[in-house]
Amino acid sequence: MKKHTRRTFLGTAVGTAGLAAGCSRESGPEKNWIDAHVHVWTPDKQAYPISPNFSEKEMAPPSFLPSELFAEQEGTGVNRTVLVQMSFYQYDNQFMLHSMEKFPGRFGGIGIVNSEEKTVGDEMKRLAGKGVRGFRLYAFPDRVKDWGASEGIQTMWRTGGEEGLAMCCLTDPASLSVIHSMCKKYPDTNVVIDHFARIGMKGEVDQSNLDALLALAQFSNTYVKTSAYYALGKKLPPYHDLGPLFQQVRDAFGSERLMWGSDCPYQVQGEHSYEASLALVTEGLDFLSEAEKENILRNTAEKLFFS
Repeated sequence: MKKHTRRTFLGTAVGTAGLAAGCSRESGPEKNWIDAHVHVWTPDKQAYPISPNFSEKEMAPPSFLPSELFAEQEGTGVNRTVLVQMSFYQYDNQFMLHSMEKFPGRFGGIGIVNSEEKTVGDEMKRLAGKGVRGFRLYAFPDRVKDWGASEGIQTMWRTGGEEGLAMCCLTDPASLSVIHSMCKKYPDTNVVIDHFARIGMKGEVDQSNLDALLALAQFSNTYVKTSAYYALGKKLPPYHDLGPLFQQVRDAFGSERLMWGSDCPYQVQGEHSYEASLALVTEGLDFLSEAEKENILRNTAEKLFFS
């Protein structure tokens, strides 16, 4: 298995440890599981230039192509993936779209659009026509403070509800109250919280932060990605310390509103691995039934991003 250059997890250092046992690569492909969170990019910056707001140094590793992803997934039972537009391409979704076009049926997409453009709703609909079913929002405190006054943000949430497109929030716990208000205002809009709202990123899980996430369960169209284990809690395979966090989220939302994602390529850096991430769900959480695993590993993401 290839190892990729270490980076910080959106500003936070990530630890390393040994591979988890389990999650065999035998007899996997027929499972039709879905990885709900992967980024891809190419070293070809001439054909796919990065935004001037980002540095080439941020392209670490220098590439993560669909072929590299497929190598990680081979034999694991994962054969579909939700691509998340990479930040350093900003609003230019072309590489993600071209990857989706090249491998029809294998990829769903979460794009990034400019909420400050008056045509943002039309752009969402255009991308939806190409298979994009969600839109990433960087829901950090310095940004969400302006959401209430932003016509573009309101348009995004309203269009999401009208068109069945998800607002996919990369958020810290501090912003969950604002997301709560938006969920209340736009109850028909699907909302996806990435990476457990990054609860446990600094180590221990703060119960007050977790309670703020669990409060979103009252909104029936709100979902959680149970993803990026390499960056949460002890940051060590087999990630069993995340079990209590996972169980509380399962109890509140139900498995039908949870979905697993690896956050590749960052999950396959250092001593972390694709198998270790998958094994937490398949073998590491004894409170999950087989039916719940199927929801988390396929059904939820299929409903949101492949229907």
